[in-house]
Amino acid sequence: MNRIKCIIAYEGTLFNGYQVQPNQRTVQTDIEKVLTRMHKGMPIRIHASGRTDTGVHAVGQVIHFDSEYNLEPDQWKKALNAQLPKDIYIKSVTIVDPTFHSRFDVVQKEYRYVIWNETEENIFSRNQHYFFPYELDFGKMQEALQYLIGTHDFSSFCASNTDIQDKVRTIYEGTITKEEQGIVIKLVGNGFLYNMVRIIVGTLLEVGQGKRDVLSVKIALEARDRSFAGKTSPPQGLFLWKVDYNN
Repeated sequence: MNRIKCIIAYEGTLFNGYQVQPNQRTVQTDIEKVLTRMHKGMPIRIHASGRTDTGVHAVGQVIHFDSEYNLEPDQWKKALNAQLPKDIYIKSVTIVDPTFHSRFDVVQKEYRYVIWNETEENIFSRNQHYFFPYELDFGKMQEALQYLIGTHDFSSFCASNTDIQDKVRTIYEGTITKEEQGIVIKLVGNGFLYNMVRIIVGTLLEVGQGKRDVLSVKIALEARDRSFAGKTSPPQGLFLWKVDYNN
């Protein structure tokens, strides 16, 4: 039995998220259909580094699956891409140690959130950014973001309908830059809670607009209460950018 690791990209607009859901189109469902067909009807289950929600994109999602086939990495890549829909793409394939696990072996993840901060919408990339045509104070947003760097209980920045008990996570890096595609908020951490990145972005936008002060982010963090943080920003600006492992 061979364990196959794939780095995949997908455009999340037409998916109801990554994970299998009854009677819904998901990334996992589409990939497993192709693999099952390749294995002559034998169900093949894939495992990912984590879920993404409806409308969220991935540039560097990582999955793994097991197969008895002895194909070369390039053969896997070509065979999968030839059969997958155009909004999923296999970027690379590696044969890995049977003990590798795409979820449990994650060391850190990088998410990026793209904001189109112009007075006019760019309709050609509207599904890959959040159109936000309001003036922003980037200095205050950067200052507020620094309160979130480090190891904290992020209960205030997690969707209230989650049943996860341990909400302590570490953010190693957080930046806000202006790039050609818009304002990019980058967050690198050892893990992220449900809606955590989108709530952080929504809170920073409120700081940038002057709707809350910089210190309110620190207060929200210490409160461990969802009501202290800002709104959840929409999904289309969010990209799972990269997943890192020790090997």
